[in-house]
Amino acid sequence: MKIAGLDIGTTGCKLTVFDENGNYLDKAYCDYPVTRKVSGHEIDAAGILKGVKKVMKEMGSLHPDIAGIGVTSFGETFVLTDEKGSPLYPAMLYTDPRGAKECKELKEKLGEKRIAAITGVNPHEMYSVSKMMWLKRHEPEIYAKGSHLFLIEDFVVFHLTGRAQIDYSLASRTMAFDIRHLRWSDEILRAAEIDRSLLSDTVPAGTSAGSIRSEIAAAVGLSGDTVIVSISHDQVAAAVGAGVFDPDIAVEGAGTVECITPICDGLPEIETMSAGNYAVVPYVVPGKYVCYAFSYTGGALIQWCVDTIAKKEKELAEKEGISANTYLERQAESPTGILVLPHFAGAATPYMDTSSKGAILGLTADTSAAEIYRACMEGVGYEMMVNMEYLKKSCVDFKMLHAAGGGARSAEWTQMKADMLNIPITTLETMDAGTVGSAMLTGIVTGCFKSLKDAAEKMVVKKEVYLPRAKIHEKYEKVYRRYRDVYHAVRPLM
Repeated sequence: MKIAGLDIGTTGCKLTVFDENGNYLDKAYCDYPVTRKVSGHEIDAAGILKGVKKVMKEMGSLHPDIAGIGVTSFGETFVLTDEKGSPLYPAMLYTDPRGAKECKELKEKLGEKRIAAITGVNPHEMYSVSKMMWLKRHEPEIYAKGSHLFLIEDFVVFHLTGRAQIDYSLASRTMAFDIRHLRWSDEILRAAEIDRSLLSDTVPAGTSAGSIRSEIAAAVGLSGDTVIVSISHDQVAAAVGAGVFDPDIAVEGAGTVECITPICDGLPEIETMSAGNYAVVPYVVPGKYVCYAFSYTGGALIQWCVDTIAKKEKELAEKEGISANTYLERQAESPTGILVLPHFAGAATPYMDTSSKGAILGLTADTSAAEIYRACMEGVGYEMMVNMEYLKKSCVDFKMLHAAGGGARSAEWTQMKADMLNIPITTLETMDAGTVGSAMLTGIVTGCFKSLKDAAEKMVVKKEVYLPRAKIHEKYEKVYRRYRDVYHAVRPLM
């Protein structure tokens, strides 16, 4: 018996296969394009589905005995479809500027505190319901033809099984889900004038949607008995895959987006969490919740620097047979003293200011590309230091981070974060915590594992612990005192 985790991201999807004991066997990846214009940021949902089927076929040809596939995806983005699930309009990404006016109307109708009390999130146009309102208002003829409003997880699950269901954590990214009663909020949907019947049924994370459709099973080389499981929002899946189930440990997700995900034993004080714009999300363990402290540009900023600033260094690295990241990391020392505000795609928590812009301060004629590169790494860390301050005010105080995502492969960056945040960081054997978490929950459904604890013991393997260095932390702390003022100094100018 084999199990698999399907992790659907904004730029690509990957399917990772494990045996019944949780040992890694194989994986396939497929990317797809995103369209960003001044008027909108969109992704082709049909293209995502095509990518999903491609990785399933690649793995199905090698592992036809996969017993179950767990599906996790990025949040907020939704797609309007007809009865058969065919998209009627491009899916709008969380960064899409449309929906701001509609979000403001919702706030005027219900009040910000009321919306946050129901949904666990401060009202913001990034969430799906505001954009659903925009679509209904500006494309009424297309909206009238719709039978489903899917987020990406339930869109894929529906196509694979015919069942429209969405897990609690992903449903909460719509700003229309009641996190206390674990159901769609009739109050918010009425105010938004969105028909509840268009939305998928809400289910706990790790709920089976049934067997894969026979025609799809045949097309991708899998058994018709293969079970499809609705997992969660990708950050929740990463928390599971990182083996984080208690408040003492949080997840440090170093992917395209930089995200710290702490665990709360019960529902935290919403008003206090709202002060830092932290979303409160139902976790896979009943009665527990997580929150997200994140920056829109984590690894994305580092890649931008490599591709834009360090083209020459990239060529030199290729000649040496090493990555550009490794080459650049060894060319400069920290702290650089350069201040990088990593708001290249807007500001996430604690500001939630999509109009904020990135900034690089402190350059001289002698500044090298490597120093700017390292300063970008530091900028992501400083932004997380800001979030740590807010989280502690909200009584969230973890003692360890488990690192996941591609950024965790960099020992230099991981040590830097440990020094900056002044907290130990443990790296894991498997960096793709999202697919691991999906496979863990799928393994419970298929009978490979008895419980989350059993799954974690088999699948979560700790690799190395990076301890903070007190003297270096003191140096970062001095620079951080200046960094804290950068957003407030730059924002009025931009």
